[in-house]
Parts: sequence; C-alpha cells; structure tokens
Amino acid sequence: MDIFQAIIIGIIEGFTEFLPISSTGHMIVASEFLGISQDALTKAYEVIIQFAAILAVMLIYKEKLTFKKIDLWGKLIVAFLPLAVVGFIFKDQIKSLFNVETVAWMFIIGGIVFLVVEYFYKEKEHHISEVEKVSYIQALWVGVAQIFSLVPGTSRAGATIIGGLLTGLDRKTSMEFSFLLAIPVMTAVSVYDLLKHYQEFSDANWMAFTVGFVTAFIVAYVTIKLFLVFIQRFTFVAFGIYRIVFGVILLMLI
Repeated sequence: MDIFQAIIIGIIEGFTEFLPISSTGHMIVASEFLGISQDALTKAYEVIIQFAAILAVMLIYKEKLTFKKIDLWGKLIVAFLPLAVVGFIFKDQIKSLFNVETVAWMFIIGGIVFLVVEYFYKEKEHHISEVEKVSYIQALWVGVAQIFSLVPGTSRAGATIIGGLLTGLDRKTSMEFSFLLAIPVMTAVSVYDLLKHYQEFSDANWMAFTVGFVTAFIVAYVTIKLFLVFIQRFTFVAFGIYRIVFGVILLMLI
C-alpha cells in the first residue's frame, strides 16, 4: 500500500466510521477500485486507522471517560456483549459475506429501513434526550440491533442509531450512544486483529501507515463534530437516500 492509497482509505475510514453509511462497505468498494488486495497487511493497516478513529471519539467525549460515568459505561458494555458473542461464534460465516454484491444489497436495505423509521418517527414521543438516561433495557436492545452490522454494508453506526430510535431515544442521543458504543466495539475488534496480524507490521510501509493514521484521526474528528451539528437541524432521511442510490449504483457496476 502506497501513501496515496493510505490517504484515500484513511479519509474513507474517518468519514464513514461514525456515519450510518458503513465504513466497511465503503472500504471494500474503495479497495476494489484502487486495486488493494485484501491481505493480512491491508488488515494491519485497517487496525491502525481504526485506532485513529477511536482516539477521535475519545477526545470529543473525554468528559464521559471518567469514573463518574461508570453507570453509563455499564450500559455500553451491556450493548457491546450481543455483538461480541454472535460475532465470535459466527466469525467464519461472516467472513464469507465480504463481497461487493452483499455490500450493495445491504446499503439498499439499510436505506429503506432509515426512510421507514424516519417516516414514523415522532419527536414528541421520544423522551430520552441525554445519553446518561438511557436504561439498561434500551442499551441491550441497541446491542441486539448492532448484531445486524456484522453483515458488511449494514453499518454499525446505522444499526445502533436505528436501534436507539426504535427504543425511545431521540436522534441526538441515539447518535451519541452510537459514538460511545464504538469505543468498546472498535477497541475489541482492533485488539483482536492486532494480535492476529501483528507479524505483518514488520513488512509495513510505516510512512504510509503514519500518514493514514493522521488522516483518519483528523477526518473522524471533524466528521463527528459536523454530524452533531447536522443532526440538530436535519433528519437521517438524506443518509437513507444516499444508501439506496449508492447501493443501486454498485449493483449496476457489478
């Protein structure tokens, strides 16, 4: 992987990781068009840029990373467990789904789900407006929804945001819970991949890796900040439409 490819993939990771449009799906598609082979070295690079994205969200929500918020983190762990259990048990079956056609269909299905949920969403009926007030039952249901993100193209952020909306969280709280839930989820995935592919780092292009890390961190930080502003004025309808259009284009191309 050269520096140009590292920058492109770093931008895609940083921009899409916390938006409901599937970072994995975009990286699979981008890798296909850039001619990047999905080998162990590429996986090692993905570990690096995932850590960058984790650091970005931790910096933005640093005030919630304290013992005073231990109850909130208990809820996040509850939300994390369903994905961890199902992902570990079915990891081999999940790997077989990593192809562009699956990504395309899941983009379309996810887009339709967003449009349907937004159509029936009534702001006055959603009373949870602070992430600390999310209950353990609501956290568990968000965790169950997150299981769908194991299918590439679904989007971890998308699945958890939809789960939040369906369990009584408002848009902003659903989004923030999704951001915070990314910390244990992405940390666990990154550590697992790091232990699995650590030998590949000996052959890494460290200049490209470093540039990609910095790129992913900056883009992720800016994206989260802008997304927080965006959702206070708009809905998730635009993301639903984007997902459908992107998925249809992919199907036409393949």
